[in-house]
Amino acid sequence: GSYDRKETVMLRMMNASVEYGYEYLGNSSRLVITPLTDRCYRTLMGAIHLNLGGAPEGPAGTGKTETTKDLAKALARQCVVFNCSDSLDYLTMARFFKGLASSGAWACFDEFNRIDLEVLSVVAQQVLEIQIAVKNNVKKFFFEGSELTLRPTCNVFITMNPGYAGRSELPDNLKALFRTVAMMVPDYALISEILLYSDGYLNARACARKIVATYRLCSEQL
Repeated sequence: GSYDRKETVMLRMMNASVEYGYEYLGNSSRLVITPLTDRCYRTLMGAIHLNLGGAPEGPAGTGKTETTKDLAKALARQCVVFNCSDSLDYLTMARFFKGLASSGAWACFDEFNRIDLEVLSVVAQQVLEIQIAVKNNVKKFFFEGSELTLRPTCNVFITMNPGYAGRSELPDNLKALFRTVAMMVPDYALISEILLYSDGYLNARACARKIVATYRLCSEQL
């Protein structure tokens, strides 16, 4: 409906401001904020502000998908996570994008560079069409043969796991639509410490160091 922009909640981070989504997602657990997640949030918020997608990339287990989901929760937006495979074609992706544009939700495409290069080129054009429609503030637009009502809060995020066999490099026309952020190995000691403090442990720092040392040894020995 029609409303005054001043009456809604705006979320601000540095020079980016994004409207609050008011999507109730339940009282689930949240991520511990570390310098890594903070940097990822700043990059993704900057991308949203510029009407671009976000592309966290890095090795497995660095929290690419979880950080994207947590940012969606902070902005009260629905975020749909989808695991990509090389069997995806452009028609399946088009159906996905139609749903996103109509519902205003976010999609996080996990391991996006598993998709075939031929399909990625078409996907770039599909994402560009939606981004142009959002930028032009249109209410309805034509997409892959259908007229859709556009909700401008929709966005596409992709996560990539570079350097694996069977992964393709993203084409340049697709890279231009996303802001990349490199994700490194998280600070396990800090995360453990905060989790222990939140559970009521007084000696959290010492316990966290021991837990991390124990599990590091386990991972090296096994």
